[in-house]
Amino acid sequence: MTQDRIERFYSRLAQADPNPKSELDYVNAFTLLVAVVLSAQATDAGVNKATKSLFEQVKDPRAMLELGEQSLIERIRTIGLYKTKARNVIELSRLLLERHGGQVPDDRAALESLPGVGRKTANVVLNIAFGHPTIAVDTHCFRVANRTGIAPGKTPEQVEQKLLAVTPARFAMHAHHWLILHGRHVCKARKPDCTTCVVRDLCEFDQKTV
Repeated sequence: MTQDRIERFYSRLAQADPNPKSELDYVNAFTLLVAVVLSAQATDAGVNKATKSLFEQVKDPRAMLELGEQSLIERIRTIGLYKTKARNVIELSRLLLERHGGQVPDDRAALESLPGVGRKTANVVLNIAFGHPTIAVDTHCFRVANRTGIAPGKTPEQVEQKLLAVTPARFAMHAHHWLILHGRHVCKARKPDCTTCVVRDLCEFDQKTV
């Protein structure tokens, strides 16, 4: 896709949704980090349902440690891989207290050193909590980037690097939200809703639905 088309691509998404936001519920940087860790291989809606009462009680690492792993397991057992995720959340809470004074670090390497936190999770936290123009490539973003031709790549990191290279600076802050939400609600995996797509004429997908 040419740079001119990419500019128009983002312009259309921005016009349709000028202020896109994560669909995960959170109250601060810590609960955002926990929510993103829990969202791996799970839906945002499922995570929000499980964390609604949790985040009313637990808003920082110390409170999470006081809750304890077994109680956390009971709270999130409706989420896939809940035992592993509970163990990771308890350990990352301990490490936040031990290494960062209980604060979520504004640093990629420090975030990725925490259990359960990979590059995608770090990018989400850096973008939403700290205002970095990062691009988190989840399955939706990966699909949209490849299917539309905006930034094709074989791995999430390849797609991320291409998106960072071609995304105009004025769209960088919200780019991954637009791509993720577009993939989740319009450019769906099994049957994309091309008839309602605002970038249909710019998209290079050759099997558009009618």
